[in-house]
Amino acid sequence: MPNKGLVLDTGPLVAYLDPDERYHGWVCGQMSQIDGPLISCEPVLTEAFFLLRHYTPQVTTLEKLLLDGMIELSFSLKKELRSVITLRRRFREVPMSLADACLVRLSELYPELAVLTLDSDFRVYRKNRRDLIPCLLPSDS
Repeated sequence: MPNKGLVLDTGPLVAYLDPDERYHGWVCGQMSQIDGPLISCEPVLTEAFFLLRHYTPQVTTLEKLLLDGMIELSFSLKKELRSVITLRRRFREVPMSLADACLVRLSELYPELAVLTLDSDFRVYRKNRRDLIPCLLPSDS
């Protein structure tokens, strides 16, 4: 069944671009079922560019995905800063990265979309204070 779109985390993005990554095949399978936008944020891209910094072809592909609009960057940290900081404080024991807080906030803004992630912390995080975040994790397949 096709996905209406997904909120995209760093791990799956890197795995999609790097065929040597453990979850490359799983992520490619998930991506092939998308019938909607891939939505992410700048902190996820910062992490991905850092993790791929020694892999020129993968960085070039990531740049192309961004330039071609395949990854939608509609999130504004400036606009959502108060919500993001509140989330980071609420989950400080996990702890929650800036990228994860932005993704949780995106899951609140786009409630119809699941988060594509390799991070099991998304089973702990809650959106809207108490709601489970719909996620696609390798263990779910």
